[in-house]
Amino acid sequence: MAEEKKKGLGRGLSALLGDHAASAIAAVSSAAAAGPEGAAAIKGLRSMPVGQLQPGKFQPRRSFDEDRIADLVESVREKGILQPLLVRPLPGQPGRFEIIAGERRWRAAQGAKLHEVPVIVRDLSDREALEVALVENLQRQDLSPLEEADGYRRLMDEFSHTQEELAKAVGKSRSHVANMIRLLALPEPVKTMLEKGELTAGHARALLTAADPQRLARDVVTRALNVRQTEKLVNDEGKAKPSLGGRPANAAGKDADIAALERDLAVSLGCRVTIRSLGKGGELTISYGSLEQLDDVLARLSRAPVRQDDELDAV
Repeated sequence: MAEEKKKGLGRGLSALLGDHAASAIAAVSSAAAAGPEGAAAIKGLRSMPVGQLQPGKFQPRRSFDEDRIADLVESVREKGILQPLLVRPLPGQPGRFEIIAGERRWRAAQGAKLHEVPVIVRDLSDREALEVALVENLQRQDLSPLEEADGYRRLMDEFSHTQEELAKAVGKSRSHVANMIRLLALPEPVKTMLEKGELTAGHARALLTAADPQRLARDVVTRALNVRQTEKLVNDEGKAKPSLGGRPANAAGKDADIAALERDLAVSLGCRVTIRSLGKGGELTISYGSLEQLDDVLARLSRAPVRQDDELDAV
């Protein structure tokens, strides 16, 4: 069963990235599993001075937790680098290499005073390097929720991958990918609480349907509520408001179809969307937390295909 899962994951990577880029990730995993004796047969594997390496420009991590790096340093001192770094030659700079995957291991090696680290060298284009960096990191378990969500969003926006393709490639469910991307629709202050660890991804998902997630998030942190208590808080707030137009409402007191449309738009635009019905018409509100996020929304809207009248009538 484990072997079948491994083969399926390989097919998912090849379908997503192409054989050349997928083989680069597979080589890193194979070298780690083979150990020092078997790893010698891996194409492109060699030791390299840490001074010849530099961080990659496609690093998907926003920050490096110093405490976790310190723990990794101790592990490296005791056991060495168990999984090689994936690097590519830097054009026009002989002897210099860019890290595609493994910057934390490189940093830990320097902290442990290692002079060389194991690397696998692959010639990857900028597109392949970015895709590999994102996918390799998403397969690991130590990204923050927002780093993971942003990785999925970038792979969808910049490379036109679907949620189903991403799920197969990184060994997750499609619903997991969808739920993580939804976190990007949260207001910036709530995202900050999530990044700091004051809220978990479970808390954040519960707050997505709240009318005022920022206010409720502060309440959750102050009262140290767990996820189930947060869900109840959001539900109770929604029940206190009348449903729209007498139609079936969800737990947040909003028409179920409208709420679903808000969620879909939030995922597509990467920020919070509110729809308010006003008789035959209504209001569509897009909330952004920074000018950079506004630019991103405008760019996405400009890329969106325009629906024809008959398509609009069918909605």
